[in-house]
Amino acid sequence: MLVAAAACPCPPLLVPEVAAGAAAELDAARAACADALGVLAVARPDRLVVVGPAAPDGHGAHPQGARGSFRGFGVDVAVRLGPRVDPAPGRALPPSLAVAAWLLERTGWADAPIEGLGVGEPLAPERCIEVGREIGARAARTALLVMGDASACRTLKAPGYLDERAAPFDARVAHALGSADLAALAALDAELAQELKASGRAPWQVLAGAAEGAHLTGTLLYEDAPYGVGYLVAAWS
Repeated sequence: MLVAAAACPCPPLLVPEVAAGAAAELDAARAACADALGVLAVARPDRLVVVGPAAPDGHGAHPQGARGSFRGFGVDVAVRLGPRVDPAPGRALPPSLAVAAWLLERTGWADAPIEGLGVGEPLAPERCIEVGREIGARAARTALLVMGDASACRTLKAPGYLDERAAPFDARVAHALGSADLAALAALDAELAQELKASGRAPWQVLAGAAEGAHLTGTLLYEDAPYGVGYLVAAWS
């Protein structure tokens, strides 16, 4: 049973050491993420499931204690998904779940056991919904932390260059996350999301499946497009 959810962006730039001199530019996003995680803590879940986009080598389950790092981004910062377990899992967290682990460490999360799930960005919407339903159907009180960015095509200097479809796409996602509109999330166009380099599409559709029948309400906590990439933070309770 899903009792709360949070949606956060997953750029490694959220980690100040990665952002270096530009770290202050995402202070508001970090604060919003902390507020969203606070909503999860207030719900007192029995477990937390963290879902984020992943390349094939990071697809699938990542147990509590799984490790990640930001060495690939030029800084020697290591993270762990929740408290240490023995034996220590060997597979590294994908970047999206490493950012989630950093956010959880930063806020001192210790409220419930954690498990991670890396979702392949090409995963079909129908399968995303099914995965979410499987998460929501478990008996335990479950909170969901969903990592993912909106489009990367909001400006000429954005990673995906300027695409006029990007702003309307991001606005639809922002409204859907802010209003807990499951139908709108489920209806996101996978092909368009891929063209706009929106990594959050699959995780958001997992959320839509998990929240069926939960009757949660949503609040949009942050919406901006620094560096031409759409970053959104929302909390559902």
